Amino acid sequence: MDFIKKQLDGTGMSEQTIGILSNIIMVIFIAVVSILANYIAKKIVLKTVHHIVNNNRYKWGHIIVEKKLFHKLSHLVPAIIIYYSAYVFPSYQALIEKAAMTYMIVIMITVFNALLNVFDDIYRSYEVSKIRPIKGYIQVAKIILFIIGGIIVISSLIGQNPLIILSGLGALSAVLMLVFKDSILGLVAGVQLSSNDMVRVGDWIEMPKYNADGDVIDITLNTVKVRNFDKTITMIPSYALISDSFRNWRGMQVSGGRRIKRSVYIDTSSITFCTEDMIEEFRKIHYLTDYIATRINEINEYNMQLQINTESKVNGRQLTNVGVFREYIHQYLKNHPKIHQDMTLIVRQLAPGDNGLPLEIYAFSNDITWGVYESVQADIFDHIFAVAPTFGLRAFQNPTGHDIVQLKESPQFSRGY
Repeated sequence: MDFIKKQLDGTGMSEQTIGILSNIIMVIFIAVVSILANYIAKKIVLKTVHHIVNNNRYKWGHIIVEKKLFHKLSHLVPAIIIYYSAYVFPSYQALIEKAAMTYMIVIMITVFNALLNVFDDIYRSYEVSKIRPIKGYIQVAKIILFIIGGIIVISSLIGQNPLIILSGLGALSAVLMLVFKDSILGLVAGVQLSSNDMVRVGDWIEMPKYNADGDVIDITLNTVKVRNFDKTITMIPSYALISDSFRNWRGMQVSGGRRIKRSVYIDTSSITFCTEDMIEEFRKIHYLTDYIATRINEINEYNMQLQINTESKVNGRQLTNVGVFREYIHQYLKNHPKIHQDMTLIVRQLAPGDNGLPLEIYAFSNDITWGVYESVQADIFDHIFAVAPTFGLRAFQNPTGHDIVQLKESPQFSRGY
């Protein structure tokens, strides 16, 4: 500054004019130096860093570049130049330094924020992130960062010690607790969800209270994001997963089997003892050949030992069509390529009711994919309904309008029987 004034003294200008011109020249000079430094930092240094990262096999560097960490850091260069050049303007030195320092603090806050994002993305690249998500903790760290950064900015602007502002915030703790109530509850819930391994990203959860039925796609500080099977998104408060009940289907997904639990209702009026002709027909069925032979021998031996009079079907032991049908279904499922043979497989009778006798199939498919599971289940019951008449059985069905019309058109009905 003094050098410029000496050069302008010989021009005959007034001292005030010389001072203004020297200030303008210094402002232009500092601005040019700052712009040049910013250009070097962004166009040369950053390009060199990006080139090194792109030629590096580690993916961490790509994440750093994607989050523009170095790009945000480069904004410090002109601010540092302006800060250390403030002494040339004694009248405005304190103001310039304060403005430059505030700007640098804001830049550092954005840099640390980007650094947290980088750390989160790097952690997400590992499988452990699905079991132990840390996004909630990252968000807590960001809240703390912005609070501390805001306090430092305010203290820098007013020229006070940050500890004085912090002591003042202690008196507002009740207000802060109210403002950050959801965040505090979310943090506590996140710790419990993570430590107890209650839910992970990728889990299928069902929570009727919030109309949630789908896959967890994100776990944050305040919410758990669920993509339902109809492609809608449901946001569930994190603490709701602690205070309310929900169903996690992870156990089914891990086991590799999906349960089939459905009944076919048999008309009880079609249940009867097997005749000789029926037994001969059942012998021709591949899955029943050995069973019929074994059961007939057992029944004959039992009846002979007790000298049972077999002229009446009521006496002794006899085969029933529903019993043979139940065994056929069991053997059919045991030989089905889509049924998990290492898991529970039962064909059982339930208590008869107004809709007939329920035969319940309790088994597990060996493919947990929803579409495949439904196809397997449908194929099994298609087959069961189709083969039931072979055993002399009828599936129960309440009368329909078609049945009533057929009854009215029958000759017996028209003659008044």
